[in-house]
Amino acid sequence: MLRTEPGAPAASATTDAMPAATVAPTNGVAGANGAVAPSAGTVALMKFLATQKDSVDTALEAAVDASVAPAGPETATISDAMKYSLRAGGKRVRPALTLAAASLFGGEAGMAAAMPSAVAVEMIHTMSLIHDDLPAMDNDDLRRGLPTNHVVYGEDVAILAGDALLALAFEHVAKATEGVDPRRVVSVLGVLGACVGARGLAGGQVMDLESEGKGDGEVTMETLTWIHTHKTAALLVASAVAGATVAGASDEDVGRLRTFATKIGLAFQIADDVLDVTSSSTVLGKTSGKDEAVNKVTYPRLLGLDGARARAEELVAEAKACLDVYGDKAAVLSELADFIIERRN
Repeated sequence: MLRTEPGAPAASATTDAMPAATVAPTNGVAGANGAVAPSAGTVALMKFLATQKDSVDTALEAAVDASVAPAGPETATISDAMKYSLRAGGKRVRPALTLAAASLFGGEAGMAAAMPSAVAVEMIHTMSLIHDDLPAMDNDDLRRGLPTNHVVYGEDVAILAGDALLALAFEHVAKATEGVDPRRVVSVLGVLGACVGARGLAGGQVMDLESEGKGDGEVTMETLTWIHTHKTAALLVASAVAGATVAGASDEDVGRLRTFATKIGLAFQIADDVLDVTSSSTVLGKTSGKDEAVNKVTYPRLLGLDGARARAEELVAEAKACLDVYGDKAAVLSELADFIIERRN
């Protein structure tokens, strides 16, 4: 398991995966205090997330160590900066999505084959957080309850740490994926590349930045959906598709998972927008109220809080319908969709 930086709060895999709950929201999205009432399904998901978090954290640590070990002490600073953000905690939702998709189509063997891809999507996600927090982007000094990477290491090293994590993600998939048709590995590399570039995180982030300060009439629901289909949903799509692909899923199955992940990705963003309004920085582990501070158009701003929550529920229902053909075999993926809008941070 990844170690916690000295002085940082220890992360609990179980509590990171699903927080303790006392009050059930009436609409399926976490209430103002972030609390949700766990069902039998979410308890099962808690166990899955906790187990896979441990496995992913161990694999992340090993992958970074292996990438810098040959270079010796010269890479100490970049290695420390990379690990700082990886060790900061997080629920590991994206790698869990990769492994759940792999399990659906390949069982335990599929999950083992997909572990390098699961590690890669978490590296890409962490890179995106490091870069998002930079003064040139969201200018935030708090992430997962800790000072952001650039606050600790400086903007220059933070940028390079993010770059190094992105490069390592592709290297790790290429080198560590075993027992999989090379054509499928190449396909995964292509999917990961697309999710980061102009048709993914980067393009969505540019549109998001350009939307700041604009009025509701200038940023339509169509524009907002485009932004978050690319900025937020793209990596969740890549996570699910990567897991399904290495596990041997058919093109039809991969298509279903792509649609499923797109919908839960948009629901994830709506939940984020709601939490930014209704929760505190302490609960979120990052600065709350940032969207309003920069006059950003969000789902609650366009739909209202109740309308945004209702739309998130609709998206999750549509996503889960994509899994009907798999029956109980897709239970973890179905529960993960619910968790997306029931989380507290």
